[in-house]
Amino acid sequence: MSELTGNTQPIKPIQEDNAQPSPSKQRKPRRRWLSILLSVLGVIVLLGLGSLGGYWSGLGDRQAAQSQVIDKQLLEQFQYALVDEQFGRYDAAKQRLEFIIQNNPNFPGAQTELAKVLVKSSIPTNTPTPTLTPTPDLRGEQTLFSTAQQLITAGDWANAITELDQLRKQDPKFNTSQVDGMYYFALRNYGVALIQAGNLEGGIYQLTLAERFAPLDRDANGMREGARTYLEAAAFFGTDWKTAANLFQQVAAGWPSMWDGTMTASQRYQISLMRYGDLLFGNKSYCDAYQEYQAAASIASLDQIAARNSNQAYQQCYPPTATAAPTSVPPTATSTP
Repeated sequence: MSELTGNTQPIKPIQEDNAQPSPSKQRKPRRRWLSILLSVLGVIVLLGLGSLGGYWSGLGDRQAAQSQVIDKQLLEQFQYALVDEQFGRYDAAKQRLEFIIQNNPNFPGAQTELAKVLVKSSIPTNTPTPTLTPTPDLRGEQTLFSTAQQLITAGDWANAITELDQLRKQDPKFNTSQVDGMYYFALRNYGVALIQAGNLEGGIYQLTLAERFAPLDRDANGMREGARTYLEAAAFFGTDWKTAANLFQQVAAGWPSMWDGTMTASQRYQISLMRYGDLLFGNKSYCDAYQEYQAAASIASLDQIAARNSNQAYQQCYPPTATAAPTSVPPTATSTP
């Protein structure tokens, strides 16, 4: 019994399996997460690129809109400079023109107008002879108000504005709303009258002052825009006939009799058409030239050069069709009885 017991080995306790998973099994989850992470990053990058493209597209649209706003502001400054020059405010005109050239060196007429202003400002002015100080106007506010009403009724816009200026200087709070309305009515009608008389710059200026009191009505605002376009077109007249024709066409369509003291919009439009037709004719664009001549002829008779070129352009554009010569038919032989 003892022998059996001595040969028997003690039973070892069961050990836990501490074996680690194989490296190949560990890499598979890691590769899967890495693939997912790269896919997410790729989507983020594509979304970022799409947003960046939309940003640059929107930026281009905003820059184009800003450029149009700047061009309109420069045109207004040019018109104000012409008004300043007309009334002898050369320093103000010089500043406006220098501002325009700084922002757009190729703005039509700015360089030429600046040279004129510099020449005028360099001419010495005669020292006026001292005069007695005028007696200040001590009339009451109600009298000034009534006088301004009478002048407005009579259509004397300039003197009505003078009365209103004096009234506002004496008492800025006197019948404020009524005086503002009278200012608007006088300035609006004075601006329209100046434009109709050929003083386009002065009319634009008065209408702009009227707009400080209330929005301009459609007719007055349209006339102001027509005057602005006329001045812009006049800057190209004689230098760029195509642009001048396009711009004067816009003015002539709504205000054919608008003028600057020399020629009406309709007359300038016809001349621009004829001279642009001459350029096309010289470039052998006969059909296009003939169309310009036809448009000019619908306004008034063509001048000698345009009429001659128009006839030649028509012959070149619409050559006569060649007529086939009649073929002779041989006589039919007659039989003798």
